[in-house]
Order: sequence, then structure tokens, then C-alpha cells
Amino acid sequence: MNEVHCYQYIVNFMHPNLRNLDLNLLLVFDAVWRHQSVARAAEELALSNSALSHALSRLRRHLGDELFYRVGHEMQPTLFATALAESVNNSLSQLNQSVQKRPRFDPATSQHEFTFAVTDFTTFSLFPALMAKVQQLAPWIRFQLIHSEQKVALHELMAGRVDFALGFSETHDRRLPDIEEMDWMEDEYVVIASPRFFPADRPVDLTQYIAARHLVVTPWNEETGYIDSELALLGLERHIALRMPSVLGAPFIIAQSPLLMTIPRYAAERLQHSVEYAIHPLPFAIPRYTVKIYSWQKNSQRDACRWLLELLRGLKNQPA
Repeated sequence: MNEVHCYQYIVNFMHPNLRNLDLNLLLVFDAVWRHQSVARAAEELALSNSALSHALSRLRRHLGDELFYRVGHEMQPTLFATALAESVNNSLSQLNQSVQKRPRFDPATSQHEFTFAVTDFTTFSLFPALMAKVQQLAPWIRFQLIHSEQKVALHELMAGRVDFALGFSETHDRRLPDIEEMDWMEDEYVVIASPRFFPADRPVDLTQYIAARHLVVTPWNEETGYIDSELALLGLERHIALRMPSVLGAPFIIAQSPLLMTIPRYAAERLQHSVEYAIHPLPFAIPRYTVKIYSWQKNSQRDACRWLLELLRGLKNQPA
């Protein structure tokens, strides 16, 4: 339920007496209760004595109770006002704390937690460089990474469940209002293969690529991925032997099988340090892709998010 619907729900179902009440009158009630004086309450609220008396009269009519009566120079509460006073005071105190200005964000001392919607590859692309820098500048900052249930977690962003979402751009992507996009890194796709089945010194040609069986990473359990869509434009189709949700285990399977895998060069070159396989050019032309960082302009933690966006811009295209 968004803020507008939540507010409408409250208005529709609150008690009619409260729905028709000018809530500013509760400030008047609380001030008179605490000061036991119309003059001192008026001074606190920056009202004239007559304006405050008029407001108090309106509240008396609305609630059907005298609320206060004069004893000497003091305003004494009725039994009804006494019963009401604690609830009004507590409610106004909580509301005041909720709406007061947030303290300025200080990265050096803040323990703020940022939530990112990610896949394992987008995490691999961004967080080595980010965490190294954050530990220098903001050692108490925390991050929570959650698996993205969709290509770009726009609903989670706009609902405030995540602060940032990582995703891939494709040529048919469209911009959405209030969603900020930052290009993090641009790369190309390559093919990885075991040299036992595909000699490392000879490129994999298109005929071999189509004839082979493939391992495909599908983070969102999608039936058709970007590579398959590009092949379809050429009137071609590859044979998929294995689908899996994570990129990190895939190269170990490739190293011991005749399967091919198409992955970003950035991941291929770094994972190659852990397992033996060869990297080949993709045997057909497709557009390069971009890892993007998405954020919502209306995020309530704007100071903290702005700081992190500036930090990311400084690190842009310099992943570890």
C-alpha cells in the first residue's frame, strides 16, 4: 500500500469525530494543559490570546466538553480533559519526532545500511571496488544485498524496500520517470570453452557455436535470454544443455565438459584465475552491454544515497 492509499484508508476508516477535527486544535489543547494558562499557551504557539480562546472554544464544541475551567489565574482540566491529555501529549511527541529534520549524513561516523537488489554477476562487477573504497571513507557503513527477482527491481526501488538496483541494459530498454540510471561499466560478450574440446589457439566459429551444446545462466529463470534473442534475429538457435541461476559455478563445469558458455569478458578473465578454460571471441556481432546502477529520485534517505552515488561516480569504470 503506497502513501496515498494508506492516507486515504486512514481518512475513510478513522472515527468521524477525528476525521472532522482540525488537528491543530490538539496543539492548543496540549499547550493549555501544560501551561494551565491561556496567555502562556498563546505565547508558545505565537497566537494572540483571543485567537487561542477562539480555537479552544471550537475544540470544546467539537468534543462536547468544557475541557478547562478557570480557578484564579489557572486553567484547570475537567475529568474528560485529564483522561485525554496523556494520549494527546504522547501522540504529538511521536509525530514531532517523526517529522523533525533528519541529522546531516556523515559518512565517517554513520552506521547507515544500504540495500541493493543484485545478481551474483552484478555483485561481482561492482562490490569489490566499492567495498575497498567504503572501508577507507566510511568504515561503519553497512550493505545488505538481496537477490533481484526481476531484471531491474523497479517496484522494490519505488516501494523503498531497496535503495539501489543493479541490472543490465539492452537495446530495447526504456527510461522510466523518477528512476535515475548510472552506467557502471560497459563490456562485450565472449565464449569460454575447455581446451580439451575446443583448441585454445583457434577461434570457435559460428558453425561450431551452433552445433555445440551450451550452458546458460538464467538469474530470473527466463526461458529466452539476450543471446538467444540476438541469434533469433539471425535466424539461428543454440542448443541449451544446462540452465543455472549463478555464474560463479559455471566455469568449473565448462572446464570439464564440451559445453560452451557465453559470458561477459570481465567475468571470464577474472574467473579464469580459478579454473582452466580458453576465452574466444563471440562468432557473431551483438551490441555491447552496460551494467547499470538504478536509484529512485524520491528515496527518503536522499543525503546518504546522494553521497553513495557520488562515490560510485568516482569509481566508475574502475572495478577491482
